[in-house]
Amino acid sequence: MNHESILSAVAIVIILVLVFGSSLLLKRRPRHLNREYYQNRWQTLQGLLKDKSTWPLAVIDADKLLDDALKRSHYKGKTMGERLVSAQRNLTDNDGVWFGHKLRNRLVHESNVKLTEKMVKEALIGIRGALRDLGAL
Repeated sequence: MNHESILSAVAIVIILVLVFGSSLLLKRRPRHLNREYYQNRWQTLQGLLKDKSTWPLAVIDADKLLDDALKRSHYKGKTMGERLVSAQRNLTDNDGVWFGHKLRNRLVHESNVKLTEKMVKEALIGIRGALRDLGAL
């Protein structure tokens, strides 16, 4: 091989590394979320806390809002649980988030779940923290 061929091969390798390396970095970069949208939805959701009968809806809506933020942030997974696992390194309070998600699942799949103010607060604090970690709030 002559000198020009070697230089051409090196240049091609460098270009390939740059193209593939930058595409990997772009995929891992968190997407900027529309904070105003999420803040408005969160405020609406907080209005549901005034009446004890709408507490379940507040927890369910908070969970949906978090799932929407996870999807828009391109976390992988077919279910919200899978997306939470994908995001766990970026969330500061995994236990709080999971408490909120599991409470939502109980509310949707079980009848006669007795909610306490403490349970609702804990769930919403965990979910709100995750939304903050994602840059939604």
